[in-house]
Amino acid sequence: MSLIHEYISSIKAIVVILLPVAASVVLASCERDEVLIDIEQTQVTEPVFTDVYGFYLLNEGNMGSNKASLDYFDAIEGVYYRNIYAERNPTVVMELGDVGNDLQIYGNKMYAVVNCSHKMEVLTPDSAKRIAQVDIPNCRYVKGHGGYVYVSSYVGPAQIDPTAPLGAVFKVDTLSLSVVDTVEVGYQPEEMAVVGERLYVANSGGYHLPDYDNRISVIDLNTFEVIDVITIEQAANFHRLDCDSQGRLWLGSRGDYYGNLSNLYVIDPQRKEVLKTMDVPVSDMWADGDTLYVVSSEWSYITGSNDISYAKVDMDAMEVIDHNIIKDGTDEEIKLPYGIAVDPVSKDFYVCDAKSYVVSGTLYCFDKYGNLKWKQTAGQVPAHFAFRGRVEYE
Repeated sequence: MSLIHEYISSIKAIVVILLPVAASVVLASCERDEVLIDIEQTQVTEPVFTDVYGFYLLNEGNMGSNKASLDYFDAIEGVYYRNIYAERNPTVVMELGDVGNDLQIYGNKMYAVVNCSHKMEVLTPDSAKRIAQVDIPNCRYVKGHGGYVYVSSYVGPAQIDPTAPLGAVFKVDTLSLSVVDTVEVGYQPEEMAVVGERLYVANSGGYHLPDYDNRISVIDLNTFEVIDVITIEQAANFHRLDCDSQGRLWLGSRGDYYGNLSNLYVIDPQRKEVLKTMDVPVSDMWADGDTLYVVSSEWSYITGSNDISYAKVDMDAMEVIDHNIIKDGTDEEIKLPYGIAVDPVSKDFYVCDAKSYVVSGTLYCFDKYGNLKWKQTAGQVPAHFAFRGRVEYE
């Protein structure tokens, strides 16, 4: 029996079901429910009617501080609501938890991965009320597909350890909200992408430095077994992963923080080869159709500083089309760009500034031309978005 299955047997994948939820196949219900009241709120822009009702923003919180928090921007009202989770869920001990690492609305539920609290919170998209908690060790990212959500997990404790076990992907049924299967992958797996009936998993090996992992695990979703591995010889310490309309993988590596720099790679998963090295460093990226928005705060132990950059990429042509996506000079006040997202209708884009990691961050909203529309104080280390509305969005 593998280490991960031994761990599963010991914790029994505890799930607590609290509330029923109505079925839906889009981002959230087609009715625009009253979402948030009696919470810290700020009018940040004029009300605008749009099929995107707004978005949730998951703030990570500094590791070990138990300060993960959830904000909500109501686009119809033009109002930004801060730190809504505790108000919506007053009986939850320790509130949202330690390090909010990923957020996704899939079907009629919202999934918040809380890394160092070893859990995935399942919430209602209309009110952010807890439906369930699914316990998953050192969980990292979530990907919904085919009636399941898949959660990557480091499995072992959150610490540097050359003997740390292989990571895993947990398969969670979206109806029963229980773990129904697991499969071992590479070391310290991160983001995932689905192409056809295969789940691709970016492995980092982040606990094994300087011997980082340089493999993408390939899982057959029908059998839920690893059927292949894609090794990228020229890169390591993988993090971000997405796919384009042609089924190519877009892989972001962190590098080793010394001479092996962060970079963006285009991978043909069938031929298992790199089609192009984009020479674009990546901290976070967001695909809007076949346009990829990228931000980077690339740390170097050689210089002892972060190299800040932005990019917009034509994924179809595999070409960088803009290295200066912010046109009005606002980038000069952004200290540490950490997260990015794009409104699927208006094409406004959002940049999160984590600043020093230990103070409240700032969320910047830019129009599609790169000019600042508004900015708002967010939680500590703002990072992960989930849009809500009458828009199919996975």
